[in-house]
Amino acid sequence: MREKILTIIEKNSRIDLRELAILLGESETDVVNEMEKMEQEGVICGYHTLIDWEKTDVEKVNALIEVRVTPQRNNGFDAIAERIYKYPEVHAVYLISGGYDLLVSLEGKSLKEVSRFVTEKLSTQESVISTATHFILKKYKDHGTILGKKEVDERMQVTP
Repeated sequence: MREKILTIIEKNSRIDLRELAILLGESETDVVNEMEKMEQEGVICGYHTLIDWEKTDVEKVNALIEVRVTPQRNNGFDAIAERIYKYPEVHAVYLISGGYDLLVSLEGKSLKEVSRFVTEKLSTQESVISTATHFILKKYKDHGTILGKKEVDERMQVTP
């Protein structure tokens, strides 16, 4: 039941618990108890809303920053990753394979603000060797959801 719950709520965290129980063929009480247990265990870490900011008047700049670091003795990459993810503008930090060690996802109000974060806060960290910043120009799909779908004209074509 656990995997099925997680698969469903990952796509729709607002699903009615009664509807979820029906989909799973379980009692609502069992589903609620299982979800509470997963929240307490840290399996379910939070619930989020995906917003297509392009359709609003709010200006936001998203960037992905590759970071090459010197791992610390006994801590590896964990200590530097923790220092980076504590900044409020940072959305995510991942340990990655390849030419860089960490991938940092962040959001700012402008290109200048993101650039300032990289030069003043990120690059000045003692373990950081180098960075490469990639600005996200357009999102096509995010968290499994296609953004900016074109409306499909479903009218029947009538020809003389």
